[in-house]
Amino acid sequence: MGQKVNPIGLRIGIVKDWPSKWFSSRHYTEWVLEDIKIRDHIKSRFKQAGIPRVEIERKANTVIITVYAARPGMLIGLRGRTIEQLRQQLQEITKGKEVYIHVREVEKPELEAQLLAESIVQQIERRVSHKRAMRQAALRALNAGALGIKIIVAGRLGGAELARDEKLHIGRVPLNTLRADIDYGFDEAWTKWGRIGVHVWLYKGEILEKGKERVVLAQQRQPAQVVAVSSEEEELEEEEGGE
Repeated sequence: MGQKVNPIGLRIGIVKDWPSKWFSSRHYTEWVLEDIKIRDHIKSRFKQAGIPRVEIERKANTVIITVYAARPGMLIGLRGRTIEQLRQQLQEITKGKEVYIHVREVEKPELEAQLLAESIVQQIERRVSHKRAMRQAALRALNAGALGIKIIVAGRLGGAELARDEKLHIGRVPLNTLRADIDYGFDEAWTKWGRIGVHVWLYKGEILEKGKERVVLAQQRQPAQVVAVSSEEEELEEEEGGE
């Protein structure tokens, strides 16, 4: 097996930006742990809001948090009560620092790899066939404008005694091209047979810097299409998995 590299970390400073925008030589370890706690708290409290990423920026005793959400109304709440409660909780995590929270809506949730991975996990936990979940996620992404997608599901699929992995690869996913805009997401499904890991790579096009603006290069060909799975095929897959 080859060495695996996170495609987002590989492209930071080239076509991707840092999720945490600060630097400190004295409080580096402390602030890194705070960032982890902030992200874990927000994602665990608002699981249904569809949060693909959280950006954190620090200035002196101020912490500016930008939350990207598919359903921002769940974070804001009625008259902003929910987001005010969240701000107070994050102030305790940051030990009294001034916290500002900005909520931005994700225009196309189908083009967020993390949200696709979480949707596959939710279906697997509801005992939906993993093949059906993978194909439906790929169908949504390609219909939304993605140029390629790769999905890997690994674990005791269908309750099998031996763990295995299954892959779905449609279109182009050029992992070695640094100018390629590739999004990556990972999540785990907790089943009674154990944990099942879900990896999603999503290719959106190529990015070239032109001055200070970034231009997404459109592909000449149409993205590949996925045929929806019929109920008869799903039953056959479940019977094969049971055998």
